[in-house]
Amino acid sequence: MGWLLKAVTAGVVSFAATNIDDIFVLALFFGRLGRGLKVRHVVAGQYLGFSALVATSLVGYFARLIVPHEWIGLLGLLPIAIGVRHFLGRDKGEDEKQEAGRAAGGVFSVAAVTFANGGDNIGIYTPLFAASDLASLLVVLAVFFVMLAVWCAAGFVIGSHRAVKRALERYGHLIVPFVLVGLGVYIIIESGTLKLFGLVK
Repeated sequence: MGWLLKAVTAGVVSFAATNIDDIFVLALFFGRLGRGLKVRHVVAGQYLGFSALVATSLVGYFARLIVPHEWIGLLGLLPIAIGVRHFLGRDKGEDEKQEAGRAAGGVFSVAAVTFANGGDNIGIYTPLFAASDLASLLVVLAVFFVMLAVWCAAGFVIGSHRAVKRALERYGHLIVPFVLVGLGVYIIIESGTLKLFGLVK
């Protein structure tokens, strides 16, 4: 049973360490519910994006390849693009068909932000998976997806708080784009991606 406790601990610690900032991002999404975006869209997008991160890490595990950290940082361009799109705004006179399309887009927007914010996840999960046997790997993956549900619940509680929700309803159209762009810039800088273009040494 020692291996089980070790695997569970590794799963909890590695998930928390790589996803602590996602709670705030989730709170922003949950705080902006309505007009086509529902709780299930945010949760589905979070699971979709995180599953893509896990799948990417597993490819590295099975192929014994580690994606260069500098290239992972290019994923930061995704939240920047989404933030710019939010900043430009949308036509308020959308009909139901457009609302449904935007809800679907909301799922993929959340998924894209989750995946783009996962540069550290890939860098940590790939060696973690590589160091695990099959049984430990399955336990770690199970822990990840249980923790993801906890993260969604925490983000919902924070984003649904009356004061937070009121602030996001009033200023969300200004806050969200800057947070997403800031997140993208942070990912690019922290990943050392600027070195690829000779902008820093």
